Amino acid sequence: MQFGRYFEDFEVGDVYKHWPGKTITQAEDILFCAITMNQHPLHSDDNYAAAATPHGKAMVVGNLVYSVVLGQSVPDVSGRAIANLEVESLKHANPTFHGDTIYSETTVVDKRASRSKPDRGVVTVETIGYKQDGTVVCEFRRKVLVPTRAGAGDEHPGRPQPRRDA
Repeated sequence: MQFGRYFEDFEVGDVYKHWPGKTITQAEDILFCAITMNQHPLHSDDNYAAAATPHGKAMVVGNLVYSVVLGQSVPDVSGRAIANLEVESLKHANPTFHGDTIYSETTVVDKRASRSKPDRGVVTVETIGYKQDGTVVCEFRRKVLVPTRAGAGDEHPGRPQPRRDA
């Protein structure tokens, strides 16, 4: 199975439908909020969310949704990346709730060879995340620096060879 792509593999207009989806649980949301020090009760207090929001229930923190969608795209887009250069835009289009399953897909919108190093290129992609009913919840555009095949080097850097003499 391929993990990531070389610069030559990207074609403007290609769409990668990432798999599998991910159901976000309340426990994951609360843990993410704790790790990132987000104490807003909208994510952890169902009673508060019922009284204070038009949705009537707690919502998943947007940065967790973005992180899941970004992570889903790694095997198809940035698995071979030299660097993630930029997130040009990020939009939280609709709320995500505990128990929703997130799917995502990425469209290649531009690519160009590096101006300074011939062994790499910049690929611009737009990624959307959507729920089980198709409602788009997250959209972002980013630039990724990826190697050419000639500039890639070792296929699996750092991977040891098995030894039976130990």
